[in-house]
Amino acid sequence: MVDKLQAWLEKVKSALNIFTHKRTVKSARITYQVVWNLLLLTLTVIILGGSFASGVGAGYFASLVKDEPVRSYDSMKKDIYNYTETSELYFADNVYLGKLRTDLEREEVKLDSVSKDLVNAVVATEDEYFYKHNGVVPKAVFRAVFQEVTNSAVQSGGSTLTQQLIKNQILTNEVSFQRKANEILLALRLEKFFDKKEILEAYLNVSTFGRNSSGRNIAGVQAAAKGIFGKKVSDLSLPQAAFIAGLPQSPFGYTPFTREGTIKEPKYLEPGLLRMKTVLKRMFDGGYINKQQYAEASAYDIKKDFIKPIANPLEKYPWLTVEIEKRSIEVLTTVLAKNDGVSEKELKNDDNLAYKYQILARNALRQNGYQIHSTIDKKIYDAMQKVKDRYPYYGPDKPQKKKDPETGEIKTVMEPAEVGAELIENKTGKIISFVAGRNYDDQQLNHATSAIRQNGSTMKPLLIYGPAIELGKAAPGTPLPNVALSLNPASSAPWPQNYDYRYSGIVSARYALAKSYNVPAVKLYKSIVDQRPAKYLEKMGFTSLRKDDYTNLATSIGSMTNGVTIEENTNAFTTFANNGRFIDAYMIDKIVDKDGKVIYQHKVKPVQVFKPQTAYLTIDMMRDVIKMGTAAGVRSQLNFSSDWAGKTGTGNQYIDSWFVASNPNVTFGLWRGYDTPKSLQTSGMSYSSRTNTLWAQLMNAAYKIKPELVAPKKSFKMPKGIVRRSFCAVSGMLPSEACSKAGLIESDYFNVNNVPTKVDDSLIEAKYVTVGEKKYLALDSTPKEFAQFGLILNPDFIKRIVGRSFHNYSQLIPQKDRWGKILVSSAKMSDNGKNPDQVSLKVTGNTLSWSKSGDNDVVGYRVYQGGVISKKVGSVVNGSKRSLKVGNGSFYVTAVDIAGKESAPSNLVEAGVKKPPKDPNIPVVPNDPNVPTEPTTP
Repeated sequence: MVDKLQAWLEKVKSALNIFTHKRTVKSARITYQVVWNLLLLTLTVIILGGSFASGVGAGYFASLVKDEPVRSYDSMKKDIYNYTETSELYFADNVYLGKLRTDLEREEVKLDSVSKDLVNAVVATEDEYFYKHNGVVPKAVFRAVFQEVTNSAVQSGGSTLTQQLIKNQILTNEVSFQRKANEILLALRLEKFFDKKEILEAYLNVSTFGRNSSGRNIAGVQAAAKGIFGKKVSDLSLPQAAFIAGLPQSPFGYTPFTREGTIKEPKYLEPGLLRMKTVLKRMFDGGYINKQQYAEASAYDIKKDFIKPIANPLEKYPWLTVEIEKRSIEVLTTVLAKNDGVSEKELKNDDNLAYKYQILARNALRQNGYQIHSTIDKKIYDAMQKVKDRYPYYGPDKPQKKKDPETGEIKTVMEPAEVGAELIENKTGKIISFVAGRNYDDQQLNHATSAIRQNGSTMKPLLIYGPAIELGKAAPGTPLPNVALSLNPASSAPWPQNYDYRYSGIVSARYALAKSYNVPAVKLYKSIVDQRPAKYLEKMGFTSLRKDDYTNLATSIGSMTNGVTIEENTNAFTTFANNGRFIDAYMIDKIVDKDGKVIYQHKVKPVQVFKPQTAYLTIDMMRDVIKMGTAAGVRSQLNFSSDWAGKTGTGNQYIDSWFVASNPNVTFGLWRGYDTPKSLQTSGMSYSSRTNTLWAQLMNAAYKIKPELVAPKKSFKMPKGIVRRSFCAVSGMLPSEACSKAGLIESDYFNVNNVPTKVDDSLIEAKYVTVGEKKYLALDSTPKEFAQFGLILNPDFIKRIVGRSFHNYSQLIPQKDRWGKILVSSAKMSDNGKNPDQVSLKVTGNTLSWSKSGDNDVVGYRVYQGGVISKKVGSVVNGSKRSLKVGNGSFYVTAVDIAGKESAPSNLVEAGVKKPPKDPNIPVVPNDPNVPTEPTTP
């Protein structure tokens, strides 16, 4: 052993001698110098090259980001948290309606409210180093750059969650080195300003997640949780969290729902299911879940958790959704402008300014996650739609030629009779409900709020009777002429016509309104048109008035240049129910931002249009429309009683049909017609009955939901300043003795400041006779026995009421018994110059009867007793029954004409004489005054 060790030492020594040998040492020294110099050269080249490369790289990076501004904390915070959030819509009383229609539905959520499993799933899947890096993972960036430069088939990506947030909120999806450089720079800066919790919360709210069960695009984990699983994001299970976390990589590839909101076919669901398992694997690898959780979640059938398709609110409530959106934009336009110091007046007068704020308002509505609270009562709205859909009496569809917008071909289509209606709360102006039309798919026009139509006779209280009472030109009892007047300055033909083409003489304003007569209405309007009563329409919210509407007499009966919406017309009627104050109808009650701050709250701003006395008098007149006028059938169709006052309306040629009525709580207006104007007349039920019946059924539906709103127990309250006074029905003036004799004294309500003060002068006492069925003024020679007490319309009064050009005076007298003693000065008959024709007389017992004289000027008949020497025993006025009961004796009759001339006597008859029975045994001998006529006793 020692020997072996010694031998080994010798070998070592021998080896060491090599290095100590002179030649060996010299060679080693030379080799060392060469190797060292080469090493130094190599290191120098590497250092210089690396420095050059680094300098070039740094310079290139600097050149890429040179245009990117240095962003402040406030700037980045605004950009990062400026993500779109869909506004939510609500019925009245905070009842949820749905999301506003938008291309992307989003709902903000705080990180603390997000499921822990979902947070872990997102981090494990999208950025495993999220909690360690400072915004960028260098090796991931280099790997991504290398793959991009080499066009590698494997693209692993290099973006952290921070970078993805930058890309989504500040930059674009452009694929370029410049965009990537800016992304890296901003990610580093973002990490400097914000902590990990803030960055993760923003990312979870901005990422897109495909579609929800309504087929709408969704963004943010809250919208994803609700739209896919019907849960809040805090309540997600592990498999559900994993499924959602996998969606951002390919939102529309992995989403379980189609564009139509239906669940995809199994083969198209498979990619999303595999992605869920990938997420679970990464969670397991990252230590977020254990083996058992991984196994159970991977085996879970997530398909059973997908919620059933939910109807898009635009599909279930299309008209309502669109209307709320439109009105919200109008409200926000004013709010945003006001915030910038721009007044409503400036907006109204500057189209460019208005357009700018409308765009801002539209964008804010879709991005800021507002809560839009409307006034619409969901239950009443739903009930009215059911009635509307089931109503069987709209009338027939009618043909209409239309041009095909694509082919230009003229086609004939069938148009249905449409409907529009609106229910408004009087004291607040809240729009409680509306009916927009028959079928949204056929016609998107909202007939309640946007269709402009002629309002027919519903205009009369608004433009004629209300203003006339306000101006002191009329009262409910004011007499008006319902005769064939020519009120059109451009024509001598009678205008306007009444709907029934008949006339009824002098009528009260109250009766004219109840029966919807056009002539007296236009005649009254003509007397006030110079005072521009259309200004009252402006105060009551009419927005479609044109210059001619202020002077055209046809406006008074609803023939406007353009027309009016159902909402405007109905809203105007609330003025009378509100004691003369107009309260603008509204649908947007308030708007709340996502922080819970009310940025808009509707405020009621009443406008005094009429005096309270005017409003009540008009209401009282409109009560008669429902009691005994054109809407008399409505009351019996209602399932409740209330103090209703309203007005029907018919457009020219029957193309529009209306009924608007108020009670102390609500006003409900309804219109029917065709979108392309055409007559509503058809066989069967009348057009007005179809309208009034639908109105009643809709109100019954609302009453069933809220009887306390629709059927108040209180009645319209009469204000102070109204008195009841008697007047003459002919003139409206204080009763005269002549009017009293005629029995034409009436009483009605007046504004205390406008009661009549002058005594009636419309009647003049006179005598009249009856010829046939007509009455004529008696002549001076007319026998008094045939002249009756009567009254003549004063010619001066006639001129006052109908003008000088009207000559058919007799048309002024109503065909009513109480007006039977009234004549006109033109009711004259001249003597025909000859004696009347003889009449034929007969007797039955003691009753005489005779034939009618053939002359047309006979005013009566005289009855005489006796033969050669006779006396008058009776007079019968023409028009009475031509008979008279008399005593025994001989009688004859004469006819008397208006001039007092008599006809020749009629045949002579014996009254009361009994003839003896005929006996063949008794001879017939001539009458002898000395011989008894009765047979002697044998």
